Amino acid sequence: MADAPPAAPLLLASTSPQRRAILEQLGIPFDVIAPKYDERDVEAQNALRIVQEHAQGKARSVVDDADGRPVIGVDTAVVLGGEVFGKPGDAGEAERMLERLSGQRHAVISGLCLLTPGWEFADADTTLVAVRTLTPRDLAAYVASGDWENRAGAYAIQGRGAALVESIQGDYLNVVGLPASLLVRVLAERFAGVYGFG
Repeated sequence: MADAPPAAPLLLASTSPQRRAILEQLGIPFDVIAPKYDERDVEAQNALRIVQEHAQGKARSVVDDADGRPVIGVDTAVVLGGEVFGKPGDAGEAERMLERLSGQRHAVISGLCLLTPGWEFADADTTLVAVRTLTPRDLAAYVASGDWENRAGAYAIQGRGAALVESIQGDYLNVVGLPASLLVRVLAERFAGVYGFG
């Protein structure tokens, strides 16, 4: 019996190096394309809806370039007390965000959209992250490191931001930037055996 042909690479609608690294870590074949989607267009006020709509928007924006392959769109938000923390615009904003997160437990919510010519799946996963109480010296050192740049919530748990975190509850890779357990579950259900799961 001949071996099955290799799985067609998924098309990741993201330029995030963290998302690429997670797919590589999981052994999932993929290609990358920049999404043609403006995140500011979403009307929803609920963080869960926002990340799901952004994930769908990203996936849908590149489906015409997919040649029938499954497309993945992902969006991640940091939420504290109902307020969504996006990517800080500068060091001052990063420090203010981190001051708010200090000593608190917040949610990291990632929306995932998996899109094929025949169906679309959209869902989200939440991980709870407790940040230790940060001193002014902690804040200054972290902000000076630049590790906060282009990071929702102004920290990167896979980088120096790990030192800010006291504990997490849920999928660690979700905090890095891709809800891996949710993706693996969907691949196992919808593509049993094709991508190594199910």
